[in-house]
Amino acid sequence: MNIFKKFLSSFSSPRQDNNDEESKYLPEKETPVDEQFTHNFKVNGGKFLYCENEEELDENFISILQENDWFETEALTFEKGLQHFLSDNKLNYKNPSNPIFLLTSCESLIAQDGSILFSSKQLFHYKPNELPKNIIVVAKASQITRSKSDGLRNIKIRYANEIPTNITTMQHFKESKNDDFLQYGIQAKNFYLLLLEDF
Repeated sequence: MNIFKKFLSSFSSPRQDNNDEESKYLPEKETPVDEQFTHNFKVNGGKFLYCENEEELDENFISILQENDWFETEALTFEKGLQHFLSDNKLNYKNPSNPIFLLTSCESLIAQDGSILFSSKQLFHYKPNELPKNIIVVAKASQITRSKSDGLRNIKIRYANEIPTNITTMQHFKESKNDDFLQYGIQAKNFYLLLLEDF
């Protein structure tokens, strides 16, 4: 009778497998897009500053200026909504002859490769190598997308009647240590990202 109970109990009780190991046939757990973007952006050499509110955004912007001694210099921005950052800190942005940095927003933050998607709304007609070496991007957490195709889809939705031109991504934020053929001719930029929480 004892053997019979053992035999039946082996069918009725759940098998004690090693729960730490998951089946290789289960799909991999997807990393949240914000974590994936942050990781890839930092791997690319970008400097990331998280801001919970507008006050922290202002403080972090001033910290960047202090860190690089950029007060009372020339800066470049093409967006009226960002000009107050420059005027409040006595930075000349009207017809600068030699701007130290570009202050801009962006279209999307791409989690897949840690790149930043821009259009003519932010960069006008300028190519990345025609812009200052230092770039400060102000973005919102809701702008993070999983892939470039998601970012392009958002542009199409946002500007349905008048899709902008000069759509480009930037993702090389540090000098290449080896001679990478794929990065030939790409000037690395010193990127700061001020990411404002908006959820």
